[in-house]
Amino acid sequence: MRMKLNLPENFFSPSYKIPVRITDINYGNHVGNDSLISIIHEARMQFLQSHNYTELNIEGVGLIMADIAVEFKNETFYMDIIEVQIGCGDVTNVSFELFYKLAVSRDGQHIEIALCKTSMVCYDYGLKKVVGIPGNFKKILLH
Repeated sequence: MRMKLNLPENFFSPSYKIPVRITDINYGNHVGNDSLISIIHEARMQFLQSHNYTELNIEGVGLIMADIAVEFKNETFYMDIIEVQIGCGDVTNVSFELFYKLAVSRDGQHIEIALCKTSMVCYDYGLKKVVGIPGNFKKILLH
């Protein structure tokens, strides 16, 4: 039985365009599973950067990825430009879900590549403990 992700209704603007590099290609001549995870990591970093944050500094707080789920839909290839949309799922006091829709445009067609989810936990690396989501960032997540 395959896993099925339940996506949120709304996604943030803008989407992020990530080019497929030759180093993303595996022996099957398409993007490898590990590279797909790196691509959503890059999109998440661009999302954070658009709000002047990094994974190590969101109002003094860092992030740890607690889990990841990927629902593969179609192959993507060298020189494709993957459009990544990011949306927020559940938000608690210390953690939140980010959902990712990945697609490419090829030969005039919109092709869904994958749906992904990461659970992110706020963490104080100095104190070595889980901490609350900073207020301004929580407002962005809940838009």
